[in-house]
Amino acid sequence: MSTNRHKISFFTHILLVLVSVCSCQARNTQHEPAAAATETASTEAHLLTGADRTDAYLPMLEGRRVAMLVNQTSVIAHDGGHTAIVDSLISRDVDVRFLMAPEHGIKGLISAGDPVTDSHYQQKQNLKVYSLYGKNKKPQAEWLSQCDVVVFDVQDVGCRFYTYLSSLYYLLQACGEQHKEVIVLDRPNPNDTIDGPVLSDDRFRSFVGMVNVPMLHGCTLGEMAQMMVGEGWLGDCPKPKLTVITCQGWHHGQPYDLPIAPSPNLRTPHAIRLYPSLCLYEASDVSVGRGTDTPFEVVGKPGFAKGDYRFTPQPCEAATNPPHAGKLCQGYDLRTLDVSVGLHLDLLLLFADTEWITQTKFFDRLAGTDQLRLMITQGRPEDEIRQSWQPDLLKYRAMREKYVLY
Repeated sequence: MSTNRHKISFFTHILLVLVSVCSCQARNTQHEPAAAATETASTEAHLLTGADRTDAYLPMLEGRRVAMLVNQTSVIAHDGGHTAIVDSLISRDVDVRFLMAPEHGIKGLISAGDPVTDSHYQQKQNLKVYSLYGKNKKPQAEWLSQCDVVVFDVQDVGCRFYTYLSSLYYLLQACGEQHKEVIVLDRPNPNDTIDGPVLSDDRFRSFVGMVNVPMLHGCTLGEMAQMMVGEGWLGDCPKPKLTVITCQGWHHGQPYDLPIAPSPNLRTPHAIRLYPSLCLYEASDVSVGRGTDTPFEVVGKPGFAKGDYRFTPQPCEAATNPPHAGKLCQGYDLRTLDVSVGLHLDLLLLFADTEWITQTKFFDRLAGTDQLRLMITQGRPEDEIRQSWQPDLLKYRAMREKYVLY
């Protein structure tokens, strides 16, 4: 997609918000054939996720000990509703031995950054749930000794700093080390575009940036799994045997609205589209609405003189310690803003005339570079900032082509 198509004029945006109301595949990797790229958005009603395609993967689980990395998004479509994939597999006599849960927990209710503790899944049977967002972010060898194959089924939002990608990285690495097979049940990318700086320096590598991809990587997690294995990004460990069960009825560029919120504060399709542009505010003194009913759809901070929208964050289950809790914030209501997928620098620069970046190290880790922060603080124009990452994007696009499934 072209840069101009995704870019919103800063002045146009200010007008809008002010009138808004307060409301290639690796050699050891297999995959099922992808759906034809000639499908149109009209086929979305017939979309099948990897999880929905039970006939493609149930034979791979027969007679084997199975572990699963899942959360609340891990469902199978059924008669207009959804059934948890764990319950479905157990009802089909699949030998599920244990589960693993990423950030936000098995039910997707735990506040961002809060540790997830080990627990039990009791809907069908008392399964152990090991946390991958606490003292362990990587599956442990003693866990994997209990299984033959691990099924990964978690919905992503297409951003490098969204930590489900990092959990997949560590899963592939651990399964390579322990010679366990991984089956990724693929799901569409709701922010399906390539944009933003590429992480290319180990100084900025962290759990919010594990691999050398742009902020918006333009891949499904199945494609990312193939890329991480095929490019040798897992380190010196043996490559795991990897199978991707592809979606059918979806192709790159086709819009997709998630049927289930992927995390507690991404509750609407609009918030998911705004998330790549607003997440960098997490390293600032600007609230993105955590602790309100509209997280990632409003922005503001105490004492800000611009904007006509006010809100007061309050602690809640989805945000146990939100920035500026109990304080009146002033800023912008973005709910009526017509925004496409992509990284919108004008949204990131709404507070540029204030000292808003307060956690420089965290900001650089989210961005994958210090260049973005430095150019912002130097007052560089948007066109120049965007141009700074184009050479890296060209290289990334060429490499990505080896792994595209849709």
